[in-house]
Amino acid sequence: QSQLVQSGGGLAPPGGSLRLSCKVAGARISKWTMGWYRQTPGTERDFVAKMSRSGRRVEYAPSVEGRFTLSADYTNNSIYLQMDSLRPDDTGVYFCNAAEDWDTRGDIWGQGSPVSVSS
Repeated sequence: QSQLVQSGGGLAPPGGSLRLSCKVAGARISKWTMGWYRQTPGTERDFVAKMSRSGRRVEYAPSVEGRFTLSADYTNNSIYLQMDSLRPDDTGVYFCNAAEDWDTRGDIWGQGSPVSVSS
């Protein structure tokens, strides 16, 4: 059974940077569309970014476009989310996700990484 193990996150000031990592065990990341979602209290998990199996296609939510970068290391079977120019509304718990299709949200999730942006 595949598992997604996250690391990174934490506290950053507005304008600062943080990096999230998601390491996949039990399957190659090239098998899935890999993505990141963010959840805040009382809301569902919202899409942040996703990458196709080959890594050639990457899509971002409009709110993070130009500030966040999703990348993959196929050797280490991991994906990363580099978050720059952070804003207070980036605060939330970020979840790594593995999906079989580009247009669907998968059922395999990481454990979540809290991110707090505050001065």
